[in-house]
Amino acid sequence: MDVLWAGWRAAYMTEVQQGVDTGGCLFCELPAGSDQANYIVERGEQAYSVLNLYPYTSGHLLVAPYRHVGTPGELAGDERLEVWELLARSQSAIDRALDPHGYNLGVNQGRAGGAGVLGHLHLHVVPRWSGDANFMTATANARILPEALEDTWQRLREALGDL
Repeated sequence: MDVLWAGWRAAYMTEVQQGVDTGGCLFCELPAGSDQANYIVERGEQAYSVLNLYPYTSGHLLVAPYRHVGTPGELAGDERLEVWELLARSQSAIDRALDPHGYNLGVNQGRAGGAGVLGHLHLHVVPRWSGDANFMTATANARILPEALEDTWQRLREALGDL
């Protein structure tokens, strides 16, 4: 078997596996930066969508409330509505820009639930294609993406403009 090297993930994976506190909450800090630098796709009043820096597939993005809450039950009504609205808009933009065959939508809570960022609720929107390589992480600890994050970010922003 050939080995695919994804060294850019090593520091992140080591920190996640060892439970290292990186000094703050990623989802609380991201909105303070620029949209382009942080790959924020869309901002609402209560929540935002952002490309995942460690995507399972091209177009994998996350929807998170601005407020630091850990479970869906902690969301206020207006936050809950906007999170779901951004999820729907994200899917529409991905449909226009990338034309996937399906989706995985999900929430990972707690270390045992597979959360890479603990304590701040976020939804995964993962576009899928028939025959995609989602199994690669399990077999080679690497993912294959046919497009750079910068290009995907631009395509999704343009697609949102059409909605």
